[in-house]
Amino acid sequence: MDYRVLGTSELRVPVIGMGTWRTFDGRGESALKNARMLVDTALSQEVSFFDSSPMYGSAEQALGEALRGRRDQALVATKVWARTRAEGQAQVKRALSFFDGYVDVYQIHNLENWLEHLALLEGLKERGQVRAIGATHYSYSAFNELRKVIKTGRISVIQIPYNPLQREVEKDILPLAADLGLGVIVMRPFGEGSLMRLPPSEQALKPLAPFGVKTWGQALLKWVLSDERCHVAIPATTKTQRVIENAAAGNPPWFGPEERELVARLATA
Repeated sequence: MDYRVLGTSELRVPVIGMGTWRTFDGRGESALKNARMLVDTALSQEVSFFDSSPMYGSAEQALGEALRGRRDQALVATKVWARTRAEGQAQVKRALSFFDGYVDVYQIHNLENWLEHLALLEGLKERGQVRAIGATHYSYSAFNELRKVIKTGRISVIQIPYNPLQREVEKDILPLAADLGLGVIVMRPFGEGSLMRLPPSEQALKPLAPFGVKTWGQALLKWVLSDERCHVAIPATTKTQRVIENAAAGNPPWFGPEERELVARLATA
């Protein structure tokens, strides 16, 4: 299992993880069965990082159920997303009940009430119920505030959007994270699906074949993870075959500048 995302010194290789937004938010036994199937497939492919949030409906509970009896095989990242401390405490209590009493990466979702929730998470970390504390935001307009949180020195992980069409983090968020040794989780590697609607042809992807790339999704994921400042990408899917394809993108060799530029050109074609 790779702990680079935790901002620790145990650095190995970048990894593919799994997001749970929309894909794990369902009711009833069929939804839980699908979540278990996705987690089964992920773990079989050495995908062991799972990201969730109370913002994602029932996703936290579904993930917890899918990991029952094998929680130690996974790194779980979730979030607090609340306007008040009391609401945040209630969310934390629920999450800890889903994940066997501990969370590997606890993040402040969209910087909501971040100063108060940061103190809450620090208390949990002192008690050994949280391994790493992070902060997330999806919007460039909030990056000034995210920089402020990073510079407190009180978090070790950030989660940000990054793909060939959404590169604002390259300006100073990624350099700052690298300078301070933060773990970086990348959301929206497929641009919330927009980059997958008109994939390039097989012929266009041929130069990437030596890097193990067979699909456009793999090209996009490897584009992200070939940036050494990024440590885990968290695509979401409801299809086990896509989990397998995504997992393969987490293996070296990594793109150089020419391959990354090719993917960027294909994304804007």
